[in-house]
Amino acid sequence: MRKYLALPLLVGLLISCSSGSEPSENRSEPSPEAAPAVVDDGKGIGEYTHVELHDQLDKTMVARGQEIYDLKCSACHKLTDQRLVGPGFRGVTERRKPEWILNMVTNVDVMLEKDEAAQELLKECLVRMPNQNLSAEDARSMLEFFLSNDRQAAKN
Repeated sequence: MRKYLALPLLVGLLISCSSGSEPSENRSEPSPEAAPAVVDDGKGIGEYTHVELHDQLDKTMVARGQEIYDLKCSACHKLTDQRLVGPGFRGVTERRKPEWILNMVTNVDVMLEKDEAAQELLKECLVRMPNQNLSAEDARSMLEFFLSNDRQAAKN
């Protein structure tokens, strides 16, 4: 009995969702003026628009960032400037704003689709970075770890 009731609903849905025979010139297209301008402020695309950095790194977060790197990142990224599958992490905090880094590790799919810098990395590396499903706290720990790595490299 249920399958007989679902069939008319499915047919109705298919008919209402089809493109129909309306000529394309009668369809309204959004005007270019209506599209919001994308401003590349170097912060990437995502929830992170302002990140405050401190001179003193949080050692607990650095250690947590190291754990996350070892578990989720080290197969594709080195801590040097050498590219493995993805780019090396050395100097990332000098090349990118902290907001960009946090947006990249938490919003990777949108970043790869819409952020020019992320798209250039994709062209260079030829492999999409997978979404690692990092929490905000884990992402901030990664940032602290990257800062620690870059400060250590600067000392050497």
